[in-house]
Amino acid sequence: MSLWLSGIGVSRGIAIARVQKLHAGDLDIPEHSLEPDDIEGEVVRFIGAQRRAREQLHEVREKIPSGTPGEITAFIDTHLLMLEDRSITDTTLAHIRNQHINAEAALRQTRDALIAVFEQMDDAYLRTRRDDVDHVCARILRVLLRSERQLPAKADNEPFVLVADDITPADIIILAQQHVAAFVTEYGGPLSHTAILARSLGIPAIAGLRDARRLLREGEPVILDGEAGHLLAAPDEIALEFYRAKQRAQAQYRAGLVRLKGRDAVSRDGLRAKLLANIELPEDAKVAEENGAEGVGLYRTEFLYMNRKDLPDEEEQFDAYARIVSAVAGPITIRTLDLGADKQVDSGRSHGPTPNNPALGLRAIRLCLKEPELFRTQVRALLRASKYGRINIMLPMISNLQEFRQARAAIDTVRHELIGEGHEIADQIPVGAMIEVPAAALAAPMLARHCDFFSIGTNDLIQYTLAIDRVDDEVNYLYDPLHPAVLQLISRTIESGSRGGIPVAMCGEMAGDPRYTRLLLGLGLTEFSMHPASVLEIKRMIMDADVGALRHAVQGILASTDLQEMRDRIAALDA
Repeated sequence: MSLWLSGIGVSRGIAIARVQKLHAGDLDIPEHSLEPDDIEGEVVRFIGAQRRAREQLHEVREKIPSGTPGEITAFIDTHLLMLEDRSITDTTLAHIRNQHINAEAALRQTRDALIAVFEQMDDAYLRTRRDDVDHVCARILRVLLRSERQLPAKADNEPFVLVADDITPADIIILAQQHVAAFVTEYGGPLSHTAILARSLGIPAIAGLRDARRLLREGEPVILDGEAGHLLAAPDEIALEFYRAKQRAQAQYRAGLVRLKGRDAVSRDGLRAKLLANIELPEDAKVAEENGAEGVGLYRTEFLYMNRKDLPDEEEQFDAYARIVSAVAGPITIRTLDLGADKQVDSGRSHGPTPNNPALGLRAIRLCLKEPELFRTQVRALLRASKYGRINIMLPMISNLQEFRQARAAIDTVRHELIGEGHEIADQIPVGAMIEVPAAALAAPMLARHCDFFSIGTNDLIQYTLAIDRVDDEVNYLYDPLHPAVLQLISRTIESGSRGGIPVAMCGEMAGDPRYTRLLLGLGLTEFSMHPASVLEIKRMIMDADVGALRHAVQGILASTDLQEMRDRIAALDA
């Protein structure tokens, strides 16, 4: 008898294969007191385990094939850097020496404290970086406990669907070389490591499928639909034939996308759209360009500030920005610091007690304006890097005109300072607002008179509008990009930008999701920024579209007062 299960589709594609479970087992972490004479021996044992964990990751890194997407290597490099991080090493050693406890218990305390900090973060993307801490500490713990993670041993080349509670980046690299057909995890969501890496490798995946290891039998055949988030266990022949046909159609479609490289994203009725990439590392710029991205619509800068007790100085930031700007052929939109006051980004000095709701607290542009020296250092580095390419500066979490004008005045002041010091600065550096707060979308007509551009951050805009946290497994089912209130705010922002004569881009996940491309074209969007792997598919959607007809249809959708009718008409756009 077939079993139908549903989770969160995080990487599109169809997989038909047999189940292989990852039997990791929860780590049983002992805790016991040490005699004074045993303390330094325990310190040596921890340092040795940390060294072995580094060796393991280096071994995995050496196995990464050439041509693998840059972010695959980046995840391993991030874990290697964290293994060198003094916040892990020093804190754990202090617990051993001060509390006279064993290394495993000391590391658990360190891990739990660091994860608590990440879980307080307001940015959903950054909050999922708690996984890095968990994976790195788990690797050291497994060495200490002599409990290795057992990946499926595949002597043959038969593809399989891996079912696990969670999967580390190192596991994914090894499994990808063992003909894994798809991933299923019981935890995680669209921003989890599994999701990001599966999308980069083109491997179908479902996250958040609770009790999957209990409900699925080892070796049983399954069909996985990574777009819909559905898994069918023990399928009958009718279901198998249906999904095999769907697999063949998708493979043919993907093969056709390659031919679009080098072609402009022009619709059937002549509208020219701009396709940009969201990137994090200089290596990603090459991948983005190879996939036809015309520039970078979002470059995050928070990683310079994280996992450290001191602030990155101007020279360190300048070097980082100069490298990324030099690596990008087209324009690059760099988002200024988007961390909150609950993070220790100022040499350990606390701004006060952690707020009950960091997402509504002192974060992003609010923090930068309250801590002007923090903002000034970053702006100096950004402006100095402008001589190496075309930079746009994007201010996150703008909620009113006063914030934008105050930030822009600070940028102008820094410009005059640098010119006076003899630095070469680009003549034109557009400064824009990230529209991710409902108040900013509602105030868009006013903001458009002062901003050089808008970029819609749909991830936060949806969360703030609907008052839900999409990383929270209890409520993420309410995350709805097609909610009428969300569509009205997007429409208002695009229209305000058009009337104000400024470009409007979208850098949230909606921009890279082909399910929404026709709707966004109908709303008037012409600049899409997305994961590099999505560029060609979005280009295909645009080239097949009649934008004039879509805009007429979408106006009728926005005017609809019946929710079901509205959703039916949106679905019909792709028919």
